Amino acid sequence: MLNTKRQGKLAAVAVMAATALAITSCGSGESKPAAGGGASSAAAEPVTITVHTFGGGENFGYDKAVEKWNAEHPNIQVKYQNLTDRFEDVYLPQLLQKLQAGSGTADIVGIDEGAMGLMKARPQFFADLGQFGLDSRKADFPAAKWENGINKDGKLFALGTDIGGMTMCYRKDLFEKAGLPTDREEVGKLWPDWAAFMEAGKKFQAANTGKGDPKFLDGPNTLYNVVLSQEGPKNGNIAYFDTSNQLVIDKNPAVKTAFDTVKSFSEAGLTAKLASFTPEWNAAIKKGGFATMGCPAWMLGVVSGAAGDENKGKWDVAAVPGGAGNWGGSYLAVPAQSKHQKEAAEVLNYLTGKEGHVMAFQEAAAFPSSLPAQQDPAVADLKNEFFNDAPTGQIFGASVKDLLPLFLGEKHAQVKTAAEKVLEGMDKGSIPYGEAWTKFVEAGTKAAG
Repeated sequence: MLNTKRQGKLAAVAVMAATALAITSCGSGESKPAAGGGASSAAAEPVTITVHTFGGGENFGYDKAVEKWNAEHPNIQVKYQNLTDRFEDVYLPQLLQKLQAGSGTADIVGIDEGAMGLMKARPQFFADLGQFGLDSRKADFPAAKWENGINKDGKLFALGTDIGGMTMCYRKDLFEKAGLPTDREEVGKLWPDWAAFMEAGKKFQAANTGKGDPKFLDGPNTLYNVVLSQEGPKNGNIAYFDTSNQLVIDKNPAVKTAFDTVKSFSEAGLTAKLASFTPEWNAAIKKGGFATMGCPAWMLGVVSGAAGDENKGKWDVAAVPGGAGNWGGSYLAVPAQSKHQKEAAEVLNYLTGKEGHVMAFQEAAAFPSSLPAQQDPAVADLKNEFFNDAPTGQIFGASVKDLLPLFLGEKHAQVKTAAEKVLEGMDKGSIPYGEAWTKFVEAGTKAAG
């Protein structure tokens, strides 16, 4: 799950960087928490477990799962709150401040994969889930997803929620008006690669020349992240940092290719110049201000939440140009400051188990990282009514089959935030195209410290 608004980002990045500096100086596969964990009925008196997450639209998709848990566990009641759709510049710096202070966090917190390097390096802030028996869950997850929840001391501190297999979301009604194919199979054939995608964009723009007409693409952020997720595995499976945590933003061909792709679409006038997860971006989703956007699985919940029921059936999903990619995916962890670690581990075990994953996919299109959940017919056969009954279980199941998440360094989130701010400025015209790459590298380097 990767959801960030950009308003006030520079100030927030400064807060996050300062905080980080201060800190530096499922299903049948689900286990019941073992001896240290106890069972729900073992609680001496009713306790409330708070769960904090982030994300736009339907976010983590836990409303129904929490409702079911509370109905079945009177002694452990869950209070679930999604705090913001801005992870990198709001949720993360606030979480870091509370972790450092030793108070103020929820009993369970959501963490985007982009910040897992930061959290793994700080084992003192999180409970060891192994002491509650959750280390028995290893077979439930792809190896890379599991290993990313192990901290530098070799302890399990987080379990995976979703995984971000890739598609392209498109407005079926806008394609029809522009004379383009509308069937998802035909649309996928329209753009086998990014060059073909640009040609489709030019055809769309030729039919939409009025001042208020929609643009082909939403803006720079989604396109950039989709391409980076595709190119990273071809270039050492890294993004801004190599596996030694050395900054390679100016050396990794994957980053440059993603940057150049955004630049070419922006120069061609194919973007609506909207920064992702801003009020303007959300409004454009609702009003049909653009026709396409890169969509990892979790983004479908964002789109349906922003678009509203009145747009049901207007959106659809097709194959993404250039092949598969993995963008995003999150984790749940129990902060060490929680006064109810045992009960929190039980709830975390449920939410990251087969049942929790299945319900989250049904509610928010958050495709499970849980292998038992992926294989469940409730996931594999699910069709998304909002997206014109697209067989999203099949689509995303195929898209994540052979994926490996990119290595994301300890300061990935800070670098990503700063670098993408330059992309946004370039797309909107405040940063000249000829200067943008230099400024992009400079911003990322400064954020990395």
